[in-house]
Amino acid sequence: MVGYRRYVDLIGELAAGRRLFVSGMTEEVDRCRKALELAMDGEVVSLVSGGDPGVYGMAGLVLELNRVRGVEVEVIPGVSAVNAAASRVGAPLMHDFAVLSLSDLLTPWELIERRIRCAAEGDFVIALYNPRSRRRVEQIVRAKEIIRSHRPGTTPVAVVTNACRKDESIVITDLDNFTDEEIGMLSIVIIGNSQTERHGNRLVTPRGYRTKYADSFQG
Repeated sequence: MVGYRRYVDLIGELAAGRRLFVSGMTEEVDRCRKALELAMDGEVVSLVSGGDPGVYGMAGLVLELNRVRGVEVEVIPGVSAVNAAASRVGAPLMHDFAVLSLSDLLTPWELIERRIRCAAEGDFVIALYNPRSRRRVEQIVRAKEIIRSHRPGTTPVAVVTNACRKDESIVITDLDNFTDEEIGMLSIVIIGNSQTERHGNRLVTPRGYRTKYADSFQG
């Protein structure tokens, strides 16, 4: 079993008694190479990834590295952080949405900013991964400014940290005020579109049933 130390620790008993190769942040390439090397030696290897391995996970990287190796790779789907976070605050992703990472470690900030602007202009619900870290504190402020220029400050926003895990934290707020909340690398920020509604501590983005089937909503 190969993986990021935090994620291997999270699966607890599933890792017990197994041969483990763990490492820290920014060592993703080394982990994937190690997994492929072990597989080429005849081992059955589990490469542990957080959430869904195909959503900011290890699936893409290991397949890129495997192009010249020819190892048989099976991608096992998981629950992405954005789906977990959305489930904790209602149904904010019921209509079209965009998922963006604010980390500029691998993607130039100019491109990230352009994508934020396009998503805001298109009235997508916007979910932000890696919204803020100790080093990156201004990106989320800039993202807020861009989105705020396209939708009102009262737009509902959810900040979910450690979704479905120990120490889970959930805050329902709005576009004008969400950056005042405690937000870190384990947080997902979900910013509603022009139709998103707040129902107490739940967010709902209508898909259009109320308009198309108006009679069913009477009474």
